[in-house]
Amino acid sequence: QLQLVESGGGLVQPGGSLRLSCAASGFSLALHAIGWFRQAPGKEREGVSCISSSGDSTDYRDSVKGRFTISRDIAKNTVYLQMNSLKPEDTAVYYCAADWGCPNLYSDYTPVLSSWGQGTQVTVSS
Repeated sequence: QLQLVESGGGLVQPGGSLRLSCAASGFSLALHAIGWFRQAPGKEREGVSCISSSGDSTDYRDSVKGRFTISRDIAKNTVYLQMNSLKPEDTAVYYCAADWGCPNLYSDYTPVLSSWGQGTQVTVSS
C-alpha cells in the first residue's frame, strides 16, 4: 500500500488558520488523487477535499468551501490543506488517502490504495 503521513494539526482559536500536510512516500502524487477526510468525536468520518492526479481539479465539502484550499507540491511529494476562518465544528482528526480518482466526499469511503494513518488532530477552541 501507498504510504501517507499527516501533520500540521494543532490548537487554534476560532477564526484562525492552520496548514495541514500529507507527505507521500513510495509513489508519486502525480499518479494519484489525494483526499482529505476528517472524523470528529462521536461522528462518522467525512470527506473534506480532494485534488485530482493531474492537479487541475479540486473538490470541497460545502461546509469548507471558501475557507479551505487544497494544493500540492510535486517536488516535495506533499499535498496541503490550508484551512482559514476555522470554526469549532472543524475540530476533528484529519486524514489523507490516495486513490485513482477523487471520491464522492459525501459517501462512505474506504481507502483502496492506502490505509488510514494516525491522522493529525485539529482543535478549534477559544
